[in-house]
Amino acid sequence: MREIFHIADRATWDSVQAQGGPYTMSTRDRTLADEGFIHCTATESQTTGVLHRFYNDVPPDSLVLLVIAPDHLDVRDEEADGDTFPHIYDPLPLTAVTEVRPIPTVSAHTTHHPQTP
Repeated sequence: MREIFHIADRATWDSVQAQGGPYTMSTRDRTLADEGFIHCTATESQTTGVLHRFYNDVPPDSLVLLVIAPDHLDVRDEEADGDTFPHIYDPLPLTAVTEVRPIPTVSAHTTHHPQTP
């Protein structure tokens, strides 16, 4: 069974759960209505790259990693930044979230220094 991942603000996720859903945040400070889809990752290593690039200044305890079963969702694998990412073109029902994980703190929030030749 395929799983995809989405980085969510913990307070937003908690609020959506309390209201019974659906979840409609696309990415940091942007909604599904703003972007047209919900940004996801295909693997945990891809998630780490997104954390480095877009969330490095966010405390890891303020984020959660949603594990999503994409069956019955409009998910399209699309190219971005030289990689392929799954994008959800629907509001995310709470029933599609199979697990909520903490954000990995060690690998996700270390500074990346490219090697020089």
